[in-house]
Amino acid sequence: MTFKKNGIIQCRVKKHSDKIISIKEYFAGGIPLTVYVSDCWAAQLKVAALAHQLCIAHLLRELRNFEDALACQWSSAMKQLLQDAIVLKKQMQPRDYPAPADAVIKIEQRLSELLQTDQRTSHKKVQAFVKRLKKNRDSVFTFLHHPKVPPDNNGSERAVRNVKVKTKISGLFRTIEEATRFAIIRSVIDTTIKNTNNVFEALTLLNNSLPEL
Repeated sequence: MTFKKNGIIQCRVKKHSDKIISIKEYFAGGIPLTVYVSDCWAAQLKVAALAHQLCIAHLLRELRNFEDALACQWSSAMKQLLQDAIVLKKQMQPRDYPAPADAVIKIEQRLSELLQTDQRTSHKKVQAFVKRLKKNRDSVFTFLHHPKVPPDNNGSERAVRNVKVKTKISGLFRTIEEATRFAIIRSVIDTTIKNTNNVFEALTLLNNSLPEL
């Protein structure tokens, strides 16, 4: 939650209810033409979208923790499956997406088999993890069905790093307006770079269309 104290904009971690409110406020109409790649937070998964993709990097991190702390064989098998899916993604060509290739079908079958295994004797954290994957089964391998969808949201997390550097150097923003301007300009720059377009031309267009910035 963002708040202002002594002229300084500050932030704190939001409660689940605060996240739901933010989702309803900023994504009231959803993003119906977009595949939303995110962590497995319930608030994020409530956003109406064309499809959802769970961040595989976060799932792998949890599975490694289960391996190290619990010596969980199921976690090892699931981790290997996710890694195989990432390798497959790198090998796929645009022609492989309109109709699922045999390799993609086999990956999906392996996931179904792993989710159907009996976990009643497993650690409660593993059981919760399996339950979460079952609930969001259709969002695990979305990236194997859409050519431009990545298996993780690392790109967006790297983009946030610029804001962190900015706040460390200048000691946060003093007004909401300054923070908003920075966010808009930084978003335009990052989006332009990701689309391999000219940053100067994009900023010029932004300046001409939004003179108040």
